Amino acid sequence: MPYLGSEDVVKELKKALCNPHIQADRLRYRNVIQRVIRHMTQGLDMSCVFMEMVKASATVDIVQKKLVYLYMCTYAPLKPDLALLAINTLCKDCSDPNPMVRGLALRSMCSLRMPGVQEYIQQPVLNGLRDKASYVRRVAVLGCAKMHNLHGDSEVDGALVNELYSLLRDQDPIVVVNCLRSLEEILKHEGGVVINKPIAHHLLNRMSKLNQWGQAEVLNYLLRYQPRSEEELFDILNLLDSFLKSSSPGVVIGATKLFLILAKKFPHVQTDVLVRVKGPLLAACSSESRELCFVALCHVRQILHSLPGHFSSHYKKFFCSYWEPHYIKLQKVEVLCELVNDENVQQVLEELQGYCTDVSVDFAQAAIFAIGGIARTYTDQCVQILTELLGLRQEHITTVVVQTFRDLVWLCPQCTEAVCQALPGCEENIQDSEGKQALIWLLGIHGERIPNAPYVLEDFVENVKSETFPAVKMELLTALLRLFLSRPAECQDMLGRLLYYCIEEEKDMAVRDRGLFYYRLLLLGIDEVKRILCSPKSDPSLRLLEDQPERPVNSWASDFNTLVPVYGKAHWATIFKCQRTEHCGPELPHTASFVPSGHLISEENKERVQELPDTEALMLIPNCQLTAEYFEKTWRSLQVVHQQVLPWQGEIHPDTLQMALQVVNIQTIAISRVGAQPWKAYLSAQDATGCLFLTELLLEPENSKMQISVKQSETRTEILSSFISVLETVIGTIGDMKS
Repeated sequence: MPYLGSEDVVKELKKALCNPHIQADRLRYRNVIQRVIRHMTQGLDMSCVFMEMVKASATVDIVQKKLVYLYMCTYAPLKPDLALLAINTLCKDCSDPNPMVRGLALRSMCSLRMPGVQEYIQQPVLNGLRDKASYVRRVAVLGCAKMHNLHGDSEVDGALVNELYSLLRDQDPIVVVNCLRSLEEILKHEGGVVINKPIAHHLLNRMSKLNQWGQAEVLNYLLRYQPRSEEELFDILNLLDSFLKSSSPGVVIGATKLFLILAKKFPHVQTDVLVRVKGPLLAACSSESRELCFVALCHVRQILHSLPGHFSSHYKKFFCSYWEPHYIKLQKVEVLCELVNDENVQQVLEELQGYCTDVSVDFAQAAIFAIGGIARTYTDQCVQILTELLGLRQEHITTVVVQTFRDLVWLCPQCTEAVCQALPGCEENIQDSEGKQALIWLLGIHGERIPNAPYVLEDFVENVKSETFPAVKMELLTALLRLFLSRPAECQDMLGRLLYYCIEEEKDMAVRDRGLFYYRLLLLGIDEVKRILCSPKSDPSLRLLEDQPERPVNSWASDFNTLVPVYGKAHWATIFKCQRTEHCGPELPHTASFVPSGHLISEENKERVQELPDTEALMLIPNCQLTAEYFEKTWRSLQVVHQQVLPWQGEIHPDTLQMALQVVNIQTIAISRVGAQPWKAYLSAQDATGCLFLTELLLEPENSKMQISVKQSETRTEILSSFISVLETVIGTIGDMKS
């Protein structure tokens, strides 16, 4: 046999397809077609045998037809002229007596991705919607959505939509679900399929006949219907009751969400539903499917926000197994923290203590942080476990334990004595910056209770030149000054050396400024230092962190059965709303590079910038970054829609201008240096509807005027006026600041 990938393979197959002896033998003919498909799926270009494959479709063999139709759908875009022959064959097969052939031909015809195919498939699709065979109707309904997509942005065919709505009462349940899918796709710009009372009740009565995928999908569509009376509401809830016991987790979660949304005015009903789905959720948390297990754990955590301890009696279900992936273990540890009570605290802490020595550093540290979280309620047991972990003298464990101690003595002052007794000696096993900062903070705040505190800090002072983290140096300055107040004789010399180094030799400006600040503070006297540094060691208001109020179910019910529990609300909102497109600018002076380094705008002027004309027509979105290339391309393709001149005196400071523009969500693409003549700046902004505003600021010092030119991607006069008003306010504010 010729080598796979050579031209000889194609020639051999083409010759075999044309051989009348092979054509006469159905089995041999099918085997040749199978070889063509196999080579096609392996990446070999088989478009040369298109004509022969079209001829091969004239057969009563269903398997052979499927193979040929697969080939046609793959190569029709490459051979549009020859594909017309395929369309004729497919149209003929749409009238075949065999419903399997009719459905197969219609599905293949709707899958042809080539220009001008719409006019050929419209009539077969309409005929398929009225076909007696349910399989053909299923294919025809989905073909309507494909046909609409082929038409692009054309108007929605009202007759076709009405036909699909009528098919919602079809006897075949899969046809009903396919109708919902097609209507949702066709009407997506109008808000999707409309669920009114007759449709909602019809779907509820047909739910039992749908498969699990169909049930989950219908439950999602039923969220759009709001019952008109309390009696109707409870009738619907009674119909949904059986689906809370479904074997499919997707159906259970979908039915739960529908219950929670419909019963938003009946908290006791919501609580009862969450109690009833406890079993299915626990089963999903133990599923062999890692993805299902992770999603179920995320939903369990969401339920615990409203029902703390809801799964406490089943806490062992959330113990980690060695074979589970890292992300599932982390979720289980988070859940365990929320299930701790007086009855199970000892077992949970023992389990978490075992995780602290796991081979995975991240998981071990997460377990230690979890023990620290439980310590806010069960302080003594947790501090004892954390002290034992320090005895292991492992760097990653010691680092996290010290960080946990730092948080504990702040939130639970009663454990300070135990923590101070456990700290001596741990400095030898801490290398990372977070651990060093935590240890130094503890030595500074509670150094009078730790005998060797000055000597530990002295080691840090001696090695300060080799310290690479500025945050550690600043923490060392603060801690040593605090300890100096309680143990001056031991700290005076090293404090002087540290201040000298930070002021005279340190290159980091933040550390240098901190050193200067403390030096000048010491010049004012010890009393002033004590007044500023010796603030309360624990803020009573932080008790809110320990006793957070339960969140009502309605606050998260709409997020149930979505990706919000997986990503978190803020993160998901960012993913969903801020889709960054690659945008791009005219030949520009130089690319803006802005890092705010101070209060360039006073609070008074900042308020003026934020107090812009209140208009519902304009809402500029933040973080809409455009690349210079896209800006340039778009700028050249648009016409100036607004131009005006404003008076201006003197130079412009780019940092101040950029800070003011950022306040109102206007981004700087490029800006000239101070003193450039003429001075230019290019700005971009985008509103919530996607309309772009591209702006050029041109300042010629000899004219004492600033020219503003604005281009708009969509002609919309009202929001343009609002944008100009915003821009004038910002520029006017900057001008007032200069004067």
